[in-house]
Amino acid sequence: MNSTWKILVVDDEVSMRESLAAWLREDGYVVDIAASGREAVEMARTCPYDIYFLDLKMPPGIGGIETMIEIRKLQPEATVVIITAYATVDTAINALKEGAQEYMVKPCNPEEISLFVKRTIEVKNLQRENLYLRQRLNRHYTFQDIISKNPAMLAIFDLIKDVASQRSTVLIQGASGTGKELVARALHDAGGRASRPFVGVSCAALAETLLESELFGHEKGAFTGAVARKRGKFEAAGQGTIFLDEIGDISSKLQMDLLRVLQERRFFRLGGNEEIAMEARVIAATNRNLQEAVEHGDFREDLFYRLNVINIRLPSLAERREDIPLLVNHFIERLALEAGKPVREVSKAALKLLMDHDWPGNVRELENAVERAIVTARGEVLDTADFDFLAQAPRGNGSRWTAPDGMSLAQIEKHAVESVLDRTDGNIKQAAEILGVDRSTLYAMIRRHNIPR
Repeated sequence: MNSTWKILVVDDEVSMRESLAAWLREDGYVVDIAASGREAVEMARTCPYDIYFLDLKMPPGIGGIETMIEIRKLQPEATVVIITAYATVDTAINALKEGAQEYMVKPCNPEEISLFVKRTIEVKNLQRENLYLRQRLNRHYTFQDIISKNPAMLAIFDLIKDVASQRSTVLIQGASGTGKELVARALHDAGGRASRPFVGVSCAALAETLLESELFGHEKGAFTGAVARKRGKFEAAGQGTIFLDEIGDISSKLQMDLLRVLQERRFFRLGGNEEIAMEARVIAATNRNLQEAVEHGDFREDLFYRLNVINIRLPSLAERREDIPLLVNHFIERLALEAGKPVREVSKAALKLLMDHDWPGNVRELENAVERAIVTARGEVLDTADFDFLAQAPRGNGSRWTAPDGMSLAQIEKHAVESVLDRTDGNIKQAAEILGVDRSTLYAMIRRHNIPR
């Protein structure tokens, strides 16, 4: 087992590096030697080692601290031991502050070194085992790109498998940040259309005329600025899937046009006379309660029933708190790599903080929080201090807020949007973060309630 661990001994003194290497080889480890810091860095570049023993002073060239810094850029998870014959408190503190795991004084005690290496390898074995188990656990609870062990989500996974290859229209309902597009992509990828296009459209991000052209396309000269024929998203989707996000925010006219497409499975480009077949499967999503919108006359009942052939309602993150550890580990593995940071895990205290947080922005907000913590983290473990920014979010004063008498849900939403926009001086990005919604949803709220910018 020792032969799977590689150690590099770096010292400008031949006797020191040869004797230390011999001690470690007697314990059964694979050990290489280097006579300078530069040589060590080049060796680490081509053959990463698990443990490095670096002499503090190696004239000429770079010393042990500089060598360690260069090696850390190549291999953040490596264990580094600084060895010196010139021991002082200041050099020891500096070595440990720069990232050394241990500081040893010459002449080295072979038993002390053997014990240190044994302990280090035991820790690394545990870390590898934990990583393997975490990855295995994530795979066990992963369907397509969705991670969950929540019973409601597992039932959704089963439903997706059952209906993925059907043509029936699907309506995905859930709050912002719950993963509606991930579910739509899972429906596409798990069925027979996986090799065909998946085309997404945010219905809240575009004005009515632009959205109409985006969906159906237009002919040259159909309107001012239409200098050439353009294929719409329905046409581009072909025999694949078209995903209509925030469907609850489309205008009455577009509701009627979409109903006609779903009924007849044919449409015209704007300004065109050629009828085009619609072969794509339609998946729609919304964070609004469409049943209430129908009751209030804001959404066509016949269109709602056309869309709601198969209904998927996604739970909020607060309803699936058991998924938070799985999601946090998944985000750390992906985002730490993207950020080039050595973060590998989250502490128990920090995980408890995340489990207790409200997460009004759901999984998207959790992902953003982990990413922010990773970017500013100084160590390999995310701790509570790395999530101090969560405490800055308004959490209430412990008393239950009650709506004024006679105020409808729509009026409450309008009041909340107006209040936050006033507080942020109209900054859409900040306001969306405070409200826990994405910007396209906030734009839709502003249009829905005729709120002046």
